[in-house]
Amino acid sequence: MSDGLDVIIVDDDPMVCDVLAEIVKRFYTWGDVLVFTDVDEAIFYCMNRTVSVAIFVVDIFLEGQSGFFFLDAISEKFPSAHEDTIIVTGNASDDVVNMCVASEVNHLLEKPIRPYALQLAIRSITSKYLKFAKKIMRDPIFARNVSHF
Repeated sequence: MSDGLDVIIVDDDPMVCDVLAEIVKRFYTWGDVLVFTDVDEAIFYCMNRTVSVAIFVVDIFLEGQSGFFFLDAISEKFPSAHEDTIIVTGNASDDVVNMCVASEVNHLLEKPIRPYALQLAIRSITSKYLKFAKKIMRDPIFARNVSHF
């Protein structure tokens, strides 16, 4: 387990997981890339992590469950899970878009995934944490206040 900002990929298709992981590993350097094809295994792993921040790449349909079920299941441990997620779908219908909006998921990619789209979505989420880390490093008073939470 890394001390960085990991990317956790959850898709019930092993080939899709492999392709997504390979794309992410080409550019991502701030943490590990972890892959799960079983939703329950992914939930178990997430709930037992010591770090409660990660970037999630989640298929919308996972063997009879939804990607939103996964996010809801881990949201107590990962309060920003929904906003730190990229939902992946085969068909970005109006219903899928509406579910993302209602769940506060701001990133939706349609299969087949274009590598640049995945990279930009991950970098968008990563930048929020990098900006926060820079603020802590530059502002000792802010860092002290944050450490009290």
